[in-house]
Formats: sequence, structure tokens, C-alpha cells
Amino acid sequence: MKALDLVKEWPVDNFAAAVIDGDDIHRVGDLGKVFHLMSVTKPLSAYGFLMAMEEGVFEFDTPLGPDGSTVRHLLAHASGVGFKETDRVRGPGERRIYSNYGFQILADAVSEAAEMDFAEYLRQGVMEPLNMQWTRLLGEAGWEAQGTAHDLITFLLELLNPTLLHPSTMAEATTVQFPDLSGIVPGYGMMKPCPWGLGFEIKGDKDPHWTGPNMPADTFGHFGQSGTYIWVAPGTGRAMVALTDRPFGDWAKPLWAETNAAIWEELEG
Repeated sequence: MKALDLVKEWPVDNFAAAVIDGDDIHRVGDLGKVFHLMSVTKPLSAYGFLMAMEEGVFEFDTPLGPDGSTVRHLLAHASGVGFKETDRVRGPGERRIYSNYGFQILADAVSEAAEMDFAEYLRQGVMEPLNMQWTRLLGEAGWEAQGTAHDLITFLLELLNPTLLHPSTMAEATTVQFPDLSGIVPGYGMMKPCPWGLGFEIKGDKDPHWTGPNMPADTFGHFGQSGTYIWVAPGTGRAMVALTDRPFGDWAKPLWAETNAAIWEELEG
């Protein structure tokens, strides 16, 4: 895939990337290198939370977090809790407030119910069945995992065709929740509205955005401050992972959008 070679031109020391297109997987870089995932951790943790929901630990509308908040609010960054535990709390459903702390509330609830650390729950429930040997949650559920592009290809294949979750659960998780909410996408500014699913960001009409402007509005995924991202275009059999070791910044915003746009154009061609 010619457009995937654009990743080689990014100003990073190390990279690994792959594009899934049905039965074809195109690769560049060192797919076995372990990278810090930062917020690409969130989709992995979300998969564990969704599994816990299916196992009866809680339901989407189970109260959790601040008064009036539910599991659904926490997964959709709509609970009102902030980036950190000490941040100001707003009313649930008032605004899309990007929150690491909300994911930790969910992880603690799963840990208590399962009587094991959430990292172990995630290992047993997600990483081990998918044979993601080099991906581990090392700390907080919102941002402290590390892993390889090889493992994340496996995870993307799971997102495209769920085997560990019921397809209806995945469909709900990738449907916009609280669709009227505005909020800030870190690094990109205020979006009105700011669509999000249950643990997955949804592209919608966001502009500017890290995905390509020519990509479908229902594209979902996540990016991380360590210079990482994954996306899935549902119903197309297409997905991508890109991992680097350079923190997200002004270098990434134009290059990610241009690379993703070129990849999508080639896929469509």
C-alpha cells in the first residue's frame, strides 16, 4: 500500500503501523516493538468494561460515579468527572468532559466485583483469549498500557468481528451516546457537538480531526498522547493502527490527517 509509506516520513524515531483491508493486512515498521499506548489504552479497557457488563457486573444504566451518573455516562465521558480525581465535577450529561478518572472509577468497580485487579481481569478476559502476548495494562485504566502493533492488529480484527462480545454490545458501544453534548477533543479544541460512543471516539463531523476528512462519519477509535492511534471503519472491513515514540503535538495533527486521508483514498480507489 503506497499511502501507508507516508508513515515512514513522520518525524519520529520509531514507528509501527498497519492497515487492515478485509483479508489483506499492509504493514510498515517494527510490529513487534513495545510502545506506550497512553489513551489508546481506553479502547482496550472499554472492551473489558463491556465484557464485565455482559457478565452481569453492572448494566449501562447502573448508577456509578457522582450523583446522577451511570456506567453509560462514565464510558461516554459524560459523567461530569474531570481528567483527574481532583478536577471540578460538573453535572452528569451537561458536557463531554474527557476523563481519565472516569475510566478508573469503572476499573475499580470491576475489580471489586471480580475480586481481582482490573489489569488481571483485562489480561484474562481480553489479552489472553486474543493471544495479545505483549500488551499489558501497567496502571490506570485510562492511559497506562503498553503494547505492540502486532497485538493491536489482533484487537482491531476483534473490533471488526467481535468474538468476545455479543455484536449488539459492540454496536451499542460504537453508537453516539448523548449526541447533543459539546466538548473538547484534547489537542483539537471545542467540538459542537462532540460525538463519542462507549469508550470509543466517533468521528462524526469533527473538524479538524486526526482521521482523514474523507473518512466515514461513523469511523471510531482513539488516539494517545504518546503519538499513537487506532481507527475502525465499521461495515467496511477496514482498520488501522499507528504507534510511535514521539509525543502527540503540532507535528502529528497535519500528518495524521493527511496520511489517513491518503490511505482512505487508496482504499476507495
